[in-house]
Amino acid sequence: MLPHGLINHLETKLGGKGEILEDYVKWLRDRIIALRTDENYNPALHIDVYGTIGLAFGNDSFSEIADYLSKLEKTAFPFGLRIEGPIDAGSREKQMLALKELTRIIDERGIKVEIVADEWCNTLEDIKYFADNKAGHMIQIKTPDLGSVGNTAEAVLYCKKIGIGAYLGGTCNETDRSAQVCVHIAMAANPDQVLAKPGMGVDEAYMIVYNEMRRILAVLDAKNRRC
Repeated sequence: MLPHGLINHLETKLGGKGEILEDYVKWLRDRIIALRTDENYNPALHIDVYGTIGLAFGNDSFSEIADYLSKLEKTAFPFGLRIEGPIDAGSREKQMLALKELTRIIDERGIKVEIVADEWCNTLEDIKYFADNKAGHMIQIKTPDLGSVGNTAEAVLYCKKIGIGAYLGGTCNETDRSAQVCVHIAMAANPDQVLAKPGMGVDEAYMIVYNEMRRILAVLDAKNRRC
């Protein structure tokens, strides 16, 4: 998956009717096609919009939001699209209900956009609550909010058990050690995707996470050869 730009402002990042984000998705699609050296490189585009789609169309205007997401799906083609936090309804209960209804409409209409729950879904209890109610196709498991590495692993396994996508995420405001610990959880629990962190850049976070994955595989390979 190719992670998001910071779409966190209605007028300057999304556009009053979503036109700025639509142009960005088109640019991203065209850039991938132009620069990829392997036609089998088909990343899902994962874009966090921080509730701005709800601000543009109304947090309870699910049909309009679905229409817009359908446009984004066509714009992103041939790549898959994940939209994180399309709505911020203001409370845990309202957020769960809003994402549940939006997910239902998207699925009924056959719109191939995955909704990722983030805001108001923080603790292990929250994650189970959203997952049980199918409030989204995927849930971001924000590791600093889970309270322990045990809860983080349990959250991933619970989502997988009931068929909800598990995104082992967190925040850019972490340490290299927390990122490495999360890699160990990810290699054991096998979420659908894991956040490259820390920091707001690309190279350093990607390098820390990727190198820890390679280190784990090298250690396991050495142990297997000794056996």
